[in-house]
Amino acid sequence: MTFSIHGLAVARGIAIGRAVLAVSSRMEVVHYFIEPGQVEAEILRARRGRDAVAEELQRLQADMPHDAPPELAALLDVHLMLLQDEMLVNGVKHWITDRLYNAEWALTTQLEIISRQFDEMEDEYLRERKADLEQVVERILRHMRGVASPVAPPPSAPRRQAEAGAEAEFLLGGAADAPLVLVAHDLSPADMLQFKQSVFAGFVTDVGGKTSHTAIVARSMDIPAVVGARSASQLVRQDDWVIIDGDAGVVIVDPTPIILAEYGFRQRQITLEHERLMRLRHTPAVTLDAQAIELLANIEQPGDAGAALRAGAAGVGLFRSEFLFMGRSGRLPDEEEQYRAYREAVEGMQGLPVTIRTVDVGADKPLDKGYKDSSLNPALGLRAIRWSLADPAMFRTQLRAVLRAAAHGPVRLLFPMLAHVSEIRQTLAQVDLARAELDARGAAYGAVQLGAMIEVPAAALMVRQFLRYFDFLSIGTNDLIQYALAIDRADEAVAHLYDPLHPAVLRLVADVIAEGARQGKSVSVCGEMAGDVAMTRLLLGLGLRSFSMQPAQILAVKQEVLRADARKLGEWAQQLLDADDPAASLQAP
Repeated sequence: MTFSIHGLAVARGIAIGRAVLAVSSRMEVVHYFIEPGQVEAEILRARRGRDAVAEELQRLQADMPHDAPPELAALLDVHLMLLQDEMLVNGVKHWITDRLYNAEWALTTQLEIISRQFDEMEDEYLRERKADLEQVVERILRHMRGVASPVAPPPSAPRRQAEAGAEAEFLLGGAADAPLVLVAHDLSPADMLQFKQSVFAGFVTDVGGKTSHTAIVARSMDIPAVVGARSASQLVRQDDWVIIDGDAGVVIVDPTPIILAEYGFRQRQITLEHERLMRLRHTPAVTLDAQAIELLANIEQPGDAGAALRAGAAGVGLFRSEFLFMGRSGRLPDEEEQYRAYREAVEGMQGLPVTIRTVDVGADKPLDKGYKDSSLNPALGLRAIRWSLADPAMFRTQLRAVLRAAAHGPVRLLFPMLAHVSEIRQTLAQVDLARAELDARGAAYGAVQLGAMIEVPAAALMVRQFLRYFDFLSIGTNDLIQYALAIDRADEAVAHLYDPLHPAVLRLVADVIAEGARQGKSVSVCGEMAGDVAMTRLLLGLGLRSFSMQPAQILAVKQEVLRADARKLGEWAQQLLDADDPAASLQAP
């Protein structure tokens, strides 16, 4: 019987095929106490499990195909770092030595303790990194139990495909072999690499969010995917026909021949549309009324520069440097390590500008126990620029690394979550000190443009003062909406109130864009609004001329730009600003 499962649409497209259920990595752990004389042997068991996982991940890295997306390498690095995490390693030793827990019990107990810290994080992206730690522990447990990797295609897959061949040929319009789609509770980066090398055409997971690693990798690989589908792995049976609608966030199980035919047609149309969009890659992003539009890429790792270039990006509008600081248990990257990473990104963009945002983490992030924030609401606590200014030595380490990387190509330096003129002055003073320190060492460095994120309503309201100090501004719409509407976008109880088209939000965005134009300084949008094609014409009408988004979104936005007359859109956008319900009037002329 046909039924559907709803989740989050994280990677566009349609996948149709037979379901392959991943072996669950959630294992029952036997809890028992050991004798004092067994402590060393139990610690050795845990260490061998950890070493086996490290060897497995290193093998995957060594065998990684040259065309694998850079996100996979970055996330494998995160898992390898988590394996060496002192809090994890020392915690397991503590539970074995002091409490006489068996190794599996010690491992899961320490996982629970660290997971609680992740749950308290304000930043959605970093909070979802808890899944990485869970997957590392689960891989160790699998090795300790001798269980195989969860995503290897079942041995019977070729036989099932042959048996389904005749039906697939009829239902899918000539496909002799039915594709396979993966259904799992969750997928780790290492699993995703194996997935890349397998026959799977799409995937569904029970858990995950729009910024989870599975979503990031899916978007970079342009693979249809739905995450957060709750109990999909329990409802879908092995070998069921499954349709993954990555546009709507829907999974259709056991579809009728009519539904299969309809989605097969949509799948072919999407393929043709993608091929057509690729022809726009080298087309200048210019509106019908000759307005040049800058389309930039958001990246998390230096290796992402290649994907940005392939998408035709005019540069990097947001390099989220905090990715370099994650999962290190207080062992923050030093100047040399950061310099190499920033230089790789700058050189990878082949002369196009790279905007590097200083680290956007805070005391609520798991960088070191000493930085833990005890405030009731970490979103309003010591985070982003506040965290950097609270540790000037750390801040200048990053600033020196960025300045040195600027000797290899054009760099813009972006500061997050500024709200006070005093913070601006302190920040600029630290930049001057970093330059002086490099001068004292005789180190080479380059000139950088300085910019501020507009993601706090106070900053939007003080835009004139901000532009006295900065060369450019970047509107972070995700946080700006959250703070303007007092909505925690990670809280399901109020998530429906998170509205990018709220009149107050649009007014703040419009005023910042207009003031930048009046003062002749660049303003970009780097939040989710920039990559949403439904918002492109509105932003153009408001005067925005610089968009920064995930590389996979660039060509679709470029198509909207090429079809738009920004001059005509301006009057319509102003009418929208005055509307009580802008969403009802969003349909552009």
